[in-house]
Amino acid sequence: MAYRHFEAIEKHAALLGILTAVMVSIGGLAEITPLFMSAHEVKAPSGVKPYDPLRLAGRDIYVREGCYLCHSQMIRALRAETERYGHYSIAEESVYDRPFQWGSKRTGPDLARVGGKYSDQWHVLHLMNPRQVVPESNMPGYPWLEKTQLDGSDIQARMRGLRKLGDPYSDADIAGAPDAVKGKNEMDALVAYLQGLGIRNEPEGAKPGAPATDGGEP
Repeated sequence: MAYRHFEAIEKHAALLGILTAVMVSIGGLAEITPLFMSAHEVKAPSGVKPYDPLRLAGRDIYVREGCYLCHSQMIRALRAETERYGHYSIAEESVYDRPFQWGSKRTGPDLARVGGKYSDQWHVLHLMNPRQVVPESNMPGYPWLEKTQLDGSDIQARMRGLRKLGDPYSDADIAGAPDAVKGKNEMDALVAYLQGLGIRNEPEGAKPGAPATDGGEP
């Protein structure tokens, strides 16, 4: 009897398509719903704060210039990863990242904990012309960043938008944005962003990465 029911379904393409879609939907919901719910339970741990105005500008420049296309910010919980880059990444670190920068593409090294590993001057030289400090690098230069000044009112607008999404910026934080970026250019902002990676959001108990001594890439 059951075989006849299956046969009837198989002989009607429309019915088979509808029932297949129903089953796929049920299976998809069973997989996606728990992940969706758990994602909304991620909270910022103590010490993890929203980006300050200069680093917020730097993060947006990082995204605008497509840095995420070659650099991930996601250290896996594997020995080879943690020995090279530091403590593995956790979701709470990126609670204020919209969009998050985890990724999996590594034409260049992971940058999750690059903050403090190199000096500001090293980063400037590297961004101006990467081959000044890493002769074998295939990374392009970004010399125009030094020529573009930051707009404080634009940063304020971004902070207001992020506050609507849940970032706890106060009125004082937003009001102080123009002074925080006064006289700063896009190069300053991007370097500040890079120098905060892995320091601003370092997981509790993680050991900070040692400064680089070889002058090479992170």
